[in-house]
Amino acid sequence: MLVAGFAAAALAAWLAVLLLPTRPWSTQERLEASRDAPAPGDLGHVTVLIPARNEVAAIPDTLAALAGQGQRLKVVVIDDESDDGTAAAAEQAARACDTSLDLTVLRGRPLPPGWGGKLWALEQGLARADREFCLLLDAEITLEPGVIGALLDRAEGDGCAMVSVMARLNCSGFWERLLVPPFVFFFKLLYPFAAVNAPKRRIAAAAGGCILIRTAVLREIGGFAAYRDALIDDCTLAGHVKRRGHRIWLGLSDRVRSTRRYRDLASFRRMVARTAFTQLGYSWFLLGAVVLLMLLVFVAPWFGLLAGSSLPAKVLGGIAILAMAAAYWPTVGFYRLPPFWALTLSVAALLFLAMTLESAWNYARGSRAEWKGRNYTARSS
Repeated sequence: MLVAGFAAAALAAWLAVLLLPTRPWSTQERLEASRDAPAPGDLGHVTVLIPARNEVAAIPDTLAALAGQGQRLKVVVIDDESDDGTAAAAEQAARACDTSLDLTVLRGRPLPPGWGGKLWALEQGLARADREFCLLLDAEITLEPGVIGALLDRAEGDGCAMVSVMARLNCSGFWERLLVPPFVFFFKLLYPFAAVNAPKRRIAAAAGGCILIRTAVLREIGGFAAYRDALIDDCTLAGHVKRRGHRIWLGLSDRVRSTRRYRDLASFRRMVARTAFTQLGYSWFLLGAVVLLMLLVFVAPWFGLLAGSSLPAKVLGGIAILAMAAAYWPTVGFYRLPPFWALTLSVAALLFLAMTLESAWNYARGSRAEWKGRNYTARSS
């Protein structure tokens, strides 16, 4: 009866997720530029800011994709103390584009105390932003033709101060197929896009790889200095913008893509562990609650189905697994994986839980985060 009770609780949780008005499982919030639409003729009102630290492999594709977006686009690449020739690669790529791409490569100054590396790079680039819109773009993000135009249409058509798009991450290797769709799914559970996009809802979030923001609004909140030490900088920015009374929009796109690969579990683990405990506000109480909740909703259904000694436990566990798969299926479909892949969510969830525990362990040892050779200590949190 105890096993049946846990399975019933898990089923209730998944039914609640499926029935929530915000539909956090849905992938309907999309920004898609038509593949046949011509690129906008003039992008003279947009400045693209690209922080880049050791991105020599990624930056040429990113700039080549920007060259196909339209005319008079201003691009500022901030070389964040790279030691792999990123700046030279950016300049060479811009020459190869043979377009009117207006490129500036800034050699970033040393990181001052109290700043995150990406935010310090963006703050230096902001001094060169003299146009109506800023597009904050990660160095490994490529845009298919027409995407900047679609971002502008969304901002101007919906009256948004900020529009962000969660890029389609690489999903070709085994570990990427196992962990990338759950990464997106869990993000949408934490920040339902429909709630983020509702002006009267307090919840705010963004996807930092691709953010279009009005330059005046960015300066209104104090620029990147307003949240200089934030590790989850995209959602922090969204919170600042929405609290000022401005409208924001967040969605998915098939035409905004990340070229970064996560070829093994270790590379994905480092990415998640960097901010997992930060997401919990460094709260040990919340960490304990998350452990119990994830064991309940992801493990209890399988335990009921496979190890339950009573028919109710097996039935409730089986139905809970189907409800879980139904909630996960839209994300699986977005990444063009076969339907049976929806049954792998529990395995991925346990791996994410292990990464979260690793993040907490690192914090207990004095490291808030480590990324690209920089260590942000727990004392600074």
